Amino acid sequence: MKLTGAEIVLACLKDEGVEFLFGYPGGAALHIYDAVYRQKQVRHILVRHEQGATHAADGFARATGKPGVVLVTSGPGVTNTVTGIATAFMDSIPMVVLTAQVATHLIGDDAFQEVDTVGITRPCVKHNFLVKDVNDLAMTIKKAFYIATTGRPGPVVVDIPKDVTAAQAEYLYPKSIEIRSYAPVDKGHTKQISRAVDLLLQAERPIIYTGGGVIQGGAALELAELVRELQYPCTNTLMGLGAFPASDPLFIGMLGMHGTYEANMAMYECDVMLAVGARFDDRVTGDLKLFSPRSRIIHVDVDPSSIGKNVSVEVPIVGEAAPVLREMIALVRQRKDKLVSGVIDAWWNTINAWRGINCLDYDVSDELIKPQYVVQKLFEITKGEAFVASDVGQHQMWAAQYYGFDQPRRWVNSGGLGTMGFGLPAAMGIQLAYPKMPVACITGEASIMMCIQELSTCKQYDLPIKVIALNNRYMGMVRQWQEFFYESRYSHSYMDALPDFVRLAESFGHVGMRIDKPGDVEGALKEAFDSDDRLVFMDFITDQTENVYPMIAAGAGHNEMHLKPSRHGEVHKERELA
Repeated sequence: MKLTGAEIVLACLKDEGVEFLFGYPGGAALHIYDAVYRQKQVRHILVRHEQGATHAADGFARATGKPGVVLVTSGPGVTNTVTGIATAFMDSIPMVVLTAQVATHLIGDDAFQEVDTVGITRPCVKHNFLVKDVNDLAMTIKKAFYIATTGRPGPVVVDIPKDVTAAQAEYLYPKSIEIRSYAPVDKGHTKQISRAVDLLLQAERPIIYTGGGVIQGGAALELAELVRELQYPCTNTLMGLGAFPASDPLFIGMLGMHGTYEANMAMYECDVMLAVGARFDDRVTGDLKLFSPRSRIIHVDVDPSSIGKNVSVEVPIVGEAAPVLREMIALVRQRKDKLVSGVIDAWWNTINAWRGINCLDYDVSDELIKPQYVVQKLFEITKGEAFVASDVGQHQMWAAQYYGFDQPRRWVNSGGLGTMGFGLPAAMGIQLAYPKMPVACITGEASIMMCIQELSTCKQYDLPIKVIALNNRYMGMVRQWQEFFYESRYSHSYMDALPDFVRLAESFGHVGMRIDKPGDVEGALKEAFDSDDRLVFMDFITDQTENVYPMIAAGAGHNEMHLKPSRHGEVHKERELA
C-alpha cells in the first residue's frame, strides 16, 4: 500500500514507539497535521509557542531517556525552535525535530514563510536533513532517530517540504540501520581502562568527577558501585546531579562556580582525577591555568572530540560510560590489594576539614523568606522524590545546592546554554511522561515570563505541576554580578512591572498562592502538593539581597572561592591548611 509523505511521517513515529509529539501547526505542516488527526497512537500536545514545544520534548527526554519529538511549520515556526534546539544540543539531549518546509520548487525563492532551515540549525544540531524525495522519507527519519540516540546524543532536524508530504510512496521502515560515516564507539579500549585502574589505585588524593554523560549513558548504578568499591570522594557537575546519591557520605557536593567548598578544594588538591561523562566546561574549571595543577587526569567520554579539548588528559578512554565503568569495577576488584592502607583516610580527613566550613549555611530570618529555605522545605515535603525542573538564574543554583538528588533524571535544567523560560515547558514534558509523580518547576519571576503562555497548555492537558516562583523582583543572577563586579550599578535588572501572579494563574484556570512570610512556607507547599490534580502557582516573595554562595569569580581558580562575607576568614585559614 502506498502512503502519502504525511502518513509516512506518522507511521515512522508509531514504529519508533513515540508517545508524544509536541508541536504547533502552520500552512506548510498541514498535510502532516491532517495525518495526526487521522490516527490515535501518537498523542499530539499543542503548545502555545514553538520554543515551548522544544523545551517540553527536551524535558520529556531528560526525564525518560527516550528521544523527544517536535513538529513545527516552516519559517517562524522553525526559527522559534532554534533556542530549544540549541539548549538540547549543549546538554546532549536526544531530540528529533520535524520541520515543515515550502514546496521544493519554491526553495530559494524567498517564498512565504521560507527560511533556510538546514543552514540556520546547522551550528546547533548533531545532524540535519532536507528530504526532497518522498521515497527517502522513511529512511531519513530512521537515520534521525538513530543519530539522535546513539553515541553522544543530540537533536536532529528533518526538514520536509510540503509537496513531499503530499506525494506517495511505498512504506517500508527499516528495523535497523548502519551509516558508513557514523560509527559510535560503545566499549572502551581495554588497555586504556587497565592503565586507568592502575593509576586510580596508586592515588593518594583521588577524586571521581562525573557529568551529565553518566545520566545520559544510564551508568548511575555502575558509578555508585565503583565509588563505593574504592571509597573515593565523588563530585557531580550541575548536569550530573543525581548520578551519585547526594545522601551518600562519599558525595562531596556539586563542583564549579557555585559548587561546595569541599568539592572545589578537592578538585584543586587532587593528584588523580577520574572524569566520566563530563566536558570540563568553563563553569566547572574556572581558570584553566589554575585547574587541578597537580592532577593526572583519566577522561571517559563517548565523544572523542570532548577528550583533550579543554584540558590535557593522561589516560583518554572513548566509550559509553556504563560498559567502561563495569570493566573498571572488575579490574579494581582484582587489583584491590594495590591500595595503600591509610592513605585515603588521610585524604578524607582533609576533605572533612573542608566540609567543616559548612559553606551552604545561610542566615535564617523571621521577617523575610530566604530562597534556600523554600528549596529545603520542598525537599522535605516531597521526601526528595519529586522531579524538579528549573529555569536559569539564582533559583537554579539554589535548587541544585539544597535539593538533594538521590536518583538520576529527577533534576532537569538547562546547563550549557542557560535558557530562561526552559522550566515550565520542560516540567510539562516530565509530567506527561510521569502523570502520577510530583513535578515541581523552580523558577524566578523573570524566567517564568519567558514562556508563561504555556500555562494554557498545562490547563488543556490537566498537568498538575507545582510552580515555585522565588520572586525577588530582580533578575537575580544579573543583579548579583552587578553587585560584585559593577559597583552595584543595577542596570535594567530590576523587574519593574510584574503581573499579579496569583490572578494570572487563576485567569488560566489554575490555583494561585502568594506567600510572603517564612512561617507560611511549609504550609503552602504542603497544601499545594496535597492538590494532586491542579497546577498550583506559588509566588514566594523572597529576600532581595540574598546571593548565591559559594562563588568562583570568572577567571579565578577553585582555591579562590567567595563564601558568605562573614566566612572569608575561615576560608583563608582552611586554604593555608590545604
